[in-house]
Amino acid sequence: MTKKDFWNKSTIAVMGGGSWGTALAQIAAQNCGEVRVWVRDDDQAREMNSNRVNPDYLPDLKLNPKIKALSSLERVFEPKVQAVIWALPSSVCREQARNLAHYFKGDEVILHATKGIEQGSLKRISEILTEELPTRRIGVISGPNLADEIARGEPAGTVVASAFEEVIDAGVSLLTTSRFRVYPGHDVIGVEWAGTLKNILAISAGALDEMKMGWNSRSMMITRGLHEMVRFGVAMGANPSTFLGLAGIGDLLATCSSPLSRNYRVGQQLAQGKPIGEILKELGNTAEGVRTTETVHEFAKKNKIDMPITAAVHRLLQANVSVEQVLQDLMSRPAGDDTIT
Repeated sequence: MTKKDFWNKSTIAVMGGGSWGTALAQIAAQNCGEVRVWVRDDDQAREMNSNRVNPDYLPDLKLNPKIKALSSLERVFEPKVQAVIWALPSSVCREQARNLAHYFKGDEVILHATKGIEQGSLKRISEILTEELPTRRIGVISGPNLADEIARGEPAGTVVASAFEEVIDAGVSLLTTSRFRVYPGHDVIGVEWAGTLKNILAISAGALDEMKMGWNSRSMMITRGLHEMVRFGVAMGANPSTFLGLAGIGDLLATCSSPLSRNYRVGQQLAQGKPIGEILKELGNTAEGVRTTETVHEFAKKNKIDMPITAAVHRLLQANVSVEQVLQDLMSRPAGDDTIT
């Protein structure tokens, strides 16, 4: 049996029925036998199964007949699944992994699609899953992947990175379609940190756009922001070239340019003067960049990693300074504080 035949007959579990989890389930359904999507709410599961739509996320997407939504974890994992796509927020990653550990047999392939870290510890999602789950074959999915655009069938691509070739092969086999291209990679650290750090810069991009700043301002922020990403990523053990690819600059450009990004919308509303608590309540979805900013800022400050844009976003989130003041402070930095490399 070829790899393609194996995955065509496989059963896949998707943990999380949000926008990105739903979009990934739709993609995987084109390349496997069955996709079981775990959702918390019984009503959501019934709606997805009876009307073939996810009512709260991507309501215009007609779900593939191979997708089955389940609120029972026992039914998700029995009978056996060959691969698990992890699409849960970083804030609940360790807790959920610990709760789900006994459902795993240990030989599953896990592909996580969470762009965030554990607050406080700075541990990446793959590290958390390795610590809490019995399986070791883990990889990451990351790239310029706005779920709404992918659900509409617009061409897109992503990176699947892992230390295990069989995990990369699984990602390529399960996620490659005529409208979605998968690029293999091995720098898990770089791919995960790229997907995490760009969320901070998306907040600043949203704020700039709300202030009606032009392309010069955006270009400077993205370029200098990318420099911060590389500087921090290298300090964490990443390959700097990863940040120049799809998972780095590609994801950064998409997230900093589209109101479909939740973090971008956070920046917009901060510039309007709204408090962060109100913004997150209205948003109704996870904005990973908010929690990430605090953790990364504190680590960078402690370890003397120069990240002025991250520090500026942190000040905005603390609600003690205006966007205009932050811009003035950034532009007033001594020239010697910056490099062009």
